Amino acid sequence: MADDLKVGVVGCTGRMGQMVINQVTLTQGCVIAGASEQPGHAAIGKDAGVVAGLTALGVVVNDDPGAMMAGVEVVVDFTIPAATVRHAELATAAGTAMVIGTTGLDGAQAQAIEVAAANIPIVWAPNMSVGVTLLLALTEQVAGLLGPQDYDIEVLEMHHRHKIDAPSGTALGLGKAAAAGRGVALESVYQAVRDGHTGARPDGQIGFATLRGGDVVGDHTVVFAGDGERVELTHKAGSRSVFAAGAVRAALWTKGRAAGLYSMKSVLGFDG
Repeated sequence: MADDLKVGVVGCTGRMGQMVINQVTLTQGCVIAGASEQPGHAAIGKDAGVVAGLTALGVVVNDDPGAMMAGVEVVVDFTIPAATVRHAELATAAGTAMVIGTTGLDGAQAQAIEVAAANIPIVWAPNMSVGVTLLLALTEQVAGLLGPQDYDIEVLEMHHRHKIDAPSGTALGLGKAAAAGRGVALESVYQAVRDGHTGARPDGQIGFATLRGGDVVGDHTVVFAGDGERVELTHKAGSRSVFAAGAVRAALWTKGRAAGLYSMKSVLGFDG
């Protein structure tokens, strides 16, 4: 349809890139209008639909994301931090909205995304699933109810063997939500590694445990451990399709939005 949202995908041959292409083709109100990969990639010049295991879509994969963005309304990015920052600069120049699922950005890279969001609408979330968005909201709420003197918080996550950042972006997001619920900055209570003679656990600390192995899509649990009882909030992803579905939902949501940095809570209306 002529009024369908034109969606572009950078890193279109990656696992998430292919899933986003598939999800767009299954979703009313949007179409794949652009796709790109890094220069020299074997997919350059091929049809984006064929690359994603579909029939041809009439969209050729190119190696110029800036040119691709000029022909779309929103671009979906599940790549790597340095590439995402560059894509945000290109999207700003093109006036194209972004949906970012990339994790592992450092402080300077995160700041670059915030700068871009002053000019274009950007939905940036460590996890695009509806369930994890709900888990983030619940974690903040429960952390505010269960005080640091009575309940210790630990965030446990497990992912497939190929994941390159740890703790996961979702785990860090859950830690930030817990810290926000208690009115503190995560950096002031963060503990990612315990080894050797550590001494007693300080009140208010938020700990992280990271597991890697097999083909686990993503398991996350927030543990509130008190004397005599334990409250656990858990989300387990059985397929990456939930992330692709969330990303496409976010892409549709950006249409007509003002410039700004948004989360999936905004997309789903969980932020009031």
